[in-house]
Amino acid sequence: MELGELFLIEDTSMSPEARVLWAAERYRHRYGQDPSLCLVHPSLLPAAGGRIAGLRVEAKPALLPNYLWLGSVAPEGRVKPLAR
Repeated sequence: MELGELFLIEDTSMSPEARVLWAAERYRHRYGQDPSLCLVHPSLLPAAGGRIAGLRVEAKPALLPNYLWLGSVAPEGRVKPLAR
C-alpha cells in the first residue's frame, strides 16, 4: 500500500481493536469506501491476529506506536484509486 491515511490515536485506554475500528470508521466517513488494510506498530497488533471486522491488520515496525496507516489495496496488491 502506497496510498492511505495515517492516524495518530493517543488515547492509550483504547484497546488495539477499538483503535483500528475507530480509524476505519473515520476513513470510511472521509473517503466513502472501506479500507482493506491497516498497518500498525507491532505493539498494537491485536491479540486476535490478522483481521478485525474483515479488515486485514499487519505489523509494520517502521510505524511509531499509536500510529495506524489505513488504505485500500486491490486484490493484485496494487493501490486501489479512491472513488470520487
